[in-house]
Amino acid sequence: MSFQQGLSGLNATSKNLQVIGNNIANANTFGAKVARAEFSDMYAMALSGAGSNGIGIGTNLAAVAQQFTQGNIRTTENPMDIAINGAGFFQLTDGVSPVTYSRNGQFKVDRDGYIVNNNGLRLMGYAADVLGNIQPGQGVPLQLPTAGVAPQGTSEIDLEMNLDARQGITQPAAAPFIDFNDADTYNSATSLAVYDVLGNPVSLTYFFQKTADGVWDVYATANGTTVAGTPGAPAPITTITFPADGSAPTAPAGPITFDVPSTTNASGAITQPIIGVALDVTQSTQFGSPFGVTDLQQNGFAAGQLTAIAVENNGIIMARYSNGQSRPAGQIELANFRNAQGLQPIGDNGWARTFASGDPVGGVPGDGNIGVLQAGALEEPNIDLTAELVNMITAQRIYQANAQTIKTQDQVLQTLVNLR
Repeated sequence: MSFQQGLSGLNATSKNLQVIGNNIANANTFGAKVARAEFSDMYAMALSGAGSNGIGIGTNLAAVAQQFTQGNIRTTENPMDIAINGAGFFQLTDGVSPVTYSRNGQFKVDRDGYIVNNNGLRLMGYAADVLGNIQPGQGVPLQLPTAGVAPQGTSEIDLEMNLDARQGITQPAAAPFIDFNDADTYNSATSLAVYDVLGNPVSLTYFFQKTADGVWDVYATANGTTVAGTPGAPAPITTITFPADGSAPTAPAGPITFDVPSTTNASGAITQPIIGVALDVTQSTQFGSPFGVTDLQQNGFAAGQLTAIAVENNGIIMARYSNGQSRPAGQIELANFRNAQGLQPIGDNGWARTFASGDPVGGVPGDGNIGVLQAGALEEPNIDLTAELVNMITAQRIYQANAQTIKTQDQVLQTLVNLR
């Protein structure tokens, strides 16, 4: 008589219940993957082979295989939560141990500016230089910049507008040819802020004065101080000449340059001169419609401090500053494996590379077969709680059945012992 079959069934079912219990315990663990107990039958084999009527001696746990199917994406209100939609793993390091791979995107920023998980492991990716240029190559721990953005003085201004061809000539007959405080001496005006090398804003106002049919003089003031000429005799910084059809001007043919003098702003501070500002008005028109500015841009900005970060779908981490500027601070690199089931689970939502998994293939999100990222979201475990509960009931019945075979074997053996 043999108790082997029932005993192996009890052991296998017990391990199956452990796997199911672990799945249920991690039903709320972000990035966790469901595991499945896989069994194989056992036969006693002689050296010369076995007969066709061989009876098995039970079952054996062949493997505990994790299933790396996609989990549902749950949105959160935390911009540091990142979900992988598709294949790939985050790469995490402590700088000493081998790299840990994870699907859990619950990240934070530590005191040194590194992006870390709950265990302090640092997220790896490509660093960016001070200008925001991504430096691809070997993955390094990603660190957010601590310094602010240095100011940039204005050097270019693009002005796109329509000057009303229906308006009359406003230039006075005698000098001074314009009075900035008298709206009857000019036709239209518009303003924007430009910046000196220290990042101080300078309020630059343009005045457009029609001097002849299709001819407009452009004056400018900086914080109320005339840019060209003298306070008593302002001079235009350029003259715009339109063709008869009012389309793009014939003069100037390209950007013109002018200097913004040192002025005193509203706070009483003295601003630095802005030398060689290029003004482009070649996109202007003169049609019989109201004056309107359709585009007014300049390339200067004040100093700024880091206020927030945002992660793009391609893994680029955008740092946003208080002056409205945004610059890449790095790019997350994901790793993929030919045989993800060969990874070794090491706990804390991580896996380690093994010979069976193969070497990791790194890449940026969205390239090749690597998934994309979604910020402000987390990947839920792919564990179906209902299915696990049904599996648990099935395993319980199988355990009871195996116990019953042992009981029956015991009764049969008892009958043999009691033979007289």
